[in-house]
Amino acid sequence: MSNTNEKIAQLIYQIRQERGLTQAEFARRLHTSQSAVNRIEHGKQNLSLETLGRISEVLQKPLISINEGAVNLNIEGGHELSGEITLKTSKNAAVALICASLLNKGTTKLKNVARIEEVNRLLEVLASIGVHVKWLPGNDLEIKPPAVLELDKMNKAAARKTRSVIMFIGALMHQTSDFKIPYAGGCELGRRTVLPHLYGLQEFGVEVFTRTGHYHVTVNKHLPKRPVVLYESGDTTTENILMAAACTPGETVIKMASANYMVQDLCFYLQKLGVKISGVGSSTLRVQGLKEIKKNVTYAPSEDPVEAMTFVAAAITTDSEITIKRVPIEFMELELLKLEKMGLNYLMTDTYKAENGQTDLVDLTIKKHNGSLIAPHDKIHPNIFPGLNIDHLPYFVPIAAVAKGRTLIHDWVYEDRALMYTEMKKIGVSVELADPHRVYIEGPTRFKAADLVCPSGIRPAVMILIGMLAAPGNSMLRNVYTINRGYEDLADRLNSLGAKITVLHEL
Repeated sequence: MSNTNEKIAQLIYQIRQERGLTQAEFARRLHTSQSAVNRIEHGKQNLSLETLGRISEVLQKPLISINEGAVNLNIEGGHELSGEITLKTSKNAAVALICASLLNKGTTKLKNVARIEEVNRLLEVLASIGVHVKWLPGNDLEIKPPAVLELDKMNKAAARKTRSVIMFIGALMHQTSDFKIPYAGGCELGRRTVLPHLYGLQEFGVEVFTRTGHYHVTVNKHLPKRPVVLYESGDTTTENILMAAACTPGETVIKMASANYMVQDLCFYLQKLGVKISGVGSSTLRVQGLKEIKKNVTYAPSEDPVEAMTFVAAAITTDSEITIKRVPIEFMELELLKLEKMGLNYLMTDTYKAENGQTDLVDLTIKKHNGSLIAPHDKIHPNIFPGLNIDHLPYFVPIAAVAKGRTLIHDWVYEDRALMYTEMKKIGVSVELADPHRVYIEGPTRFKAADLVCPSGIRPAVMILIGMLAAPGNSMLRNVYTINRGYEDLADRLNSLGAKITVLHEL
């Protein structure tokens, strides 16, 4: 069996499992026999392009890409949504856990990982340096580093497409005393300085020098001589320092740490590896580092609160009632309180635990508002946890657009993101730019269809998609790679709620 046939066969098997189809049901939909499906999934049947196309249609997922053309979304807006949707696991937790898997010389199995472009890029980087990476049925991911990493073979093109690669420093510093990583890329949301990472890593004897196109890292590792006070309480900064501390023997105290959801997931994973961490969920972490970690572990990251906020915004903007299942409520409470004060009604179940055994979940039903929402009296602004999530702020733009009155949204974190909010003018939203960080939204809005190119920020891009769902007529959102970096099958999942979105591939 050729390597290509093997990959296609494995992919067909995995997607069929994800879709919950038996071989018999899959065969029925393909108008073929179960034995033929069995041959296909074992790579023992030649597949024509026509057959691959039919399989893709049944599985509702493209199996091969013949070109590098842009992916666009055609949105027939103005339809009410209904039904229920189950959240996928956290993208931001997944990227941290993938980076942290380099700390473990054993095998790490991550359960139900979102298959998004950001994750794909990181896995391409890991594979290029010799790490065994394998997708298992059910979107589980198996990762096992080699005895010696081949850092000189790192896939620079993939690395430059994600900011998460900066977290490799905290993991790789335990493997070698001298290495290079490409400059971090990802969303274009202003300067997004990496200095807080570098200042924190210096406490462990790590020096980072900027060179053309890459960071040159040298390591003279030692236990910090004092508590590591983070220059900025950022999520990825905290994760990088946690990884630095995890394999530095002795106690490291991290102050001004982020307590956000992805940081907590990383802490729970490190604890499963045997690293003792106290203060999880607070701004002070005490980490008892190990000299070496070699343990076969399985860990299930919790569900994604940003995805929860996405569906909340979609329901409110289209004035729909939907139920969102497995919502990590601790990271949505403030958002829901602000929406409640705007006049939103919602229902919640009692809490239950995520598969990680730690995170509290609820099922959340957003009720129709029938145009009764009012603008908040105070501005909407983000903060580090337990403040309003920085990634949730853009979703208040379409929400404010359907509320009566004037809302001030203050995005103080990023230099450029508020400028992206002004794109909403093109679909009928009254947006007044006060300065690069503040916009006023005047509602209610009569949304209109438009033809737009995705901005480079993930959340602003999805914010526009949500607005287009409420705009009667046909809208086009072009080049949605940005959205695919942070969401898996978002168009299909919105369609399952009654949206009418068609995915178009440019030649």
